[in-house]
Amino acid sequence: MPARPRELTPDRSARHLFGAKMRAHRERGGMSLEALSDVVNISRSHLSRIETAESMPPPDLPPRLDVAFGTDGIFEELYRLASKEIHPDQFQRRMDLEARAQVIGEYSGQIVPGLMQTEDYARAQFREANPWAARDRIEELVTARMSRQAWLRAGPPLDYSAVLDEAVLRRGFGGPAVMRAQLAHLAELTLTQTTMVQVLPFEHGGHALVGGSLTLMTLDDGARVAYEESITTGTLLEDLESVADRQRAYDLLRASALSPQDSAAFIQSVMEALPT
Repeated sequence: MPARPRELTPDRSARHLFGAKMRAHRERGGMSLEALSDVVNISRSHLSRIETAESMPPPDLPPRLDVAFGTDGIFEELYRLASKEIHPDQFQRRMDLEARAQVIGEYSGQIVPGLMQTEDYARAQFREANPWAARDRIEELVTARMSRQAWLRAGPPLDYSAVLDEAVLRRGFGGPAVMRAQLAHLAELTLTQTTMVQVLPFEHGGHALVGGSLTLMTLDDGARVAYEESITTGTLLEDLESVADRQRAYDLLRASALSPQDSAAFIQSVMEALPT
């Protein structure tokens, strides 16, 4: 006798609702998990975990489900809601504002900013941040980070700049192969139509933003906000004076950092110094 499907709880969260809707449309169409697996090219076991909300849907699944079920974007809408829920509440408003941003400037002193991380680097960073976390939880966080990147890429062109302390390049996560791929990705982003990345070498010395990270955002209505982050906390600044103070500090760092061309060469030199 086949096992009885687990009862779903669509009222608990957007992720649970996503899974419940997926099962409802699948069963309405007379499809087994195996049949749906063949259509969307995701394993049966993974689809089962998504239905029961044990796993976060990967970003390429919602449009495939909408095509398979003829649901006109419903699963993409649910996914956007569910992807926000993965992140801690203290970052929720920042994420909402980031989705509206037309210009983003970031400073990071220790790790590659999330919008520029490769999947393997993100996975290694999350493992280091919480070595006791279950593997599924780590994969959820990685999926959320990659979906955040995909979501922003899918919207209107974003004007993005970043100043990275030299420590970001030299502090390894995941081993030489992971770092080599991450540094290569950064080098590609140093100067494009929508991105500019600059390196601040150790020789520059101290500056106003040492000890944390900063994100500056100009929104679709022209408003400007700043977000400061430390190890475990984040502070959203929306008053004009505070934002202007952070903008001046960021502008000074950009003026002091290497040019994009020199930054690309610097990143290349760090890559070449990695052990094989």
